[in-house]
Amino acid sequence: MFRKLLLIIIILVLAVSIPGCMQAKEETLDNSIEVDESVDYSTTVAEETKLMVVDDLGREVVLDKVPERIISLSPSHTEILFAIGLGDKVVGVTIFDDYPEEVLEIEKVSDLNGNNIERIIDLEPDLILYYGSVNDIDNKRLDEEGIIYASFMPESIDGVIKTIEKIGQLTGKNEEAKNLIDNIASKKEEIVNRVEGSIPKRVFYEVWHEPLMAAGHNSLMDELIRLANGENIAKDSAENYPLYDLDELVEENPQVYLTSADFPEKTAESVLKRPGYENIDAIINGNVYVLDSNFVSRPGPRIVQALELVAKAIHPEIFSR
Repeated sequence: MFRKLLLIIIILVLAVSIPGCMQAKEETLDNSIEVDESVDYSTTVAEETKLMVVDDLGREVVLDKVPERIISLSPSHTEILFAIGLGDKVVGVTIFDDYPEEVLEIEKVSDLNGNNIERIIDLEPDLILYYGSVNDIDNKRLDEEGIIYASFMPESIDGVIKTIEKIGQLTGKNEEAKNLIDNIASKKEEIVNRVEGSIPKRVFYEVWHEPLMAAGHNSLMDELIRLANGENIAKDSAENYPLYDLDELVEENPQVYLTSADFPEKTAESVLKRPGYENIDAIINGNVYVLDSNFVSRPGPRIVQALELVAKAIHPEIFSR
């Protein structure tokens, strides 16, 4: 009697999960079917509900349930979590997190000295989100505590989209992630279409000034410049963020000079006054733009706003119409 009852329960579960098959072929239950009592059927069903992705370190990340306590160790990941409706699940962030405003009230567990791994463990997170590699000390402690972590490090708009998709999958927010992705893709297409057909301009993006460092090949800014119909003069560099010689900058002679407001003293006026810059077209014509670093340096939901800022700087004549 017990075997028959268990068999009926299992078949009812399968009927819910694959109704199409049941509708296609109705069959009379065969009472002679033997149930293998060595199989834990409850575990088998639970396996189907696991949340799994492969992160950017190539690791298979698996959660048994939707996470209720999340720590984000990257401002861009934090913005993704809030954008897909998980702000109330975030229990720890970095000192660099400042958007949206609600994040200012969340405990800071990472600063310039690194991650406070003991405090992170004390907060009992279900999931930790990293950007880039995880140091060996953190890795060991998290493994010892059985805490799940995932790392994503997008360097393109498509990379941001994939990161949003995977974070949505890990947190049970697939629909919210899809809506966000659709908005990003739509806005991107709108901007790209708007600059299409314009004359490309030579662009330099300054990552740092002493020593001078550029956004080079395969960097996020390199893609934004290209999508905005600009020509990144550092696009042929072997590195993503190469050092750039002043003589080389003058020789390449960018028409537009971009950088970000990474410290208060950096302004368009201060760049215009730099010694040795006076013969660069961008300086002569006043085409120097200091962009909001929270937009252009964070590969998160606001990446299309960054694209729009870059496009407006390269082609102000189009966006002033």
